[in-house]
Amino acid sequence: MRMELDEVQRRLLETARQAAKRAYAPYSGFRVGAAVLALGKVYVGVNVENASLGLTICAERAALARAVAEGAGPVEGVAVWCLDVRPGPDGQLCESAASPCGACRQWLAELAPRAWVVTNTWGRARGVAELLPLAFGPARA
Repeated sequence: MRMELDEVQRRLLETARQAAKRAYAPYSGFRVGAAVLALGKVYVGVNVENASLGLTICAERAALARAVAEGAGPVEGVAVWCLDVRPGPDGQLCESAASPCGACRQWLAELAPRAWVVTNTWGRARGVAELLPLAFGPARA
């Protein structure tokens, strides 16, 4: 897969990849890291699983929560990297393998509505509105 990303997006993906090494994923086996870029500062998060599945937190939400807690400004971009994605029978990575889940997409729609999102399984950046086109939030509730 050819990656059509700019240098900032590639660097943010590398930060997410490094973060993924610290994920706690004993149940799924999928270690994920996320990096959020806001006003030139980067906030990282990892997925932290729990035996009670509903208590698990995704890397994207962990990074966004950290950005909010540290007073980040508007989010420009988000990178997500899953270390454990394996090529399918055709040798290609499944695009959805490192895609934000529905809950993360809603968080992105509310906290980073104008951000771009990149992953290690997509060939290009996508806007949050493309990931969740009919999102709801405070302005639309």
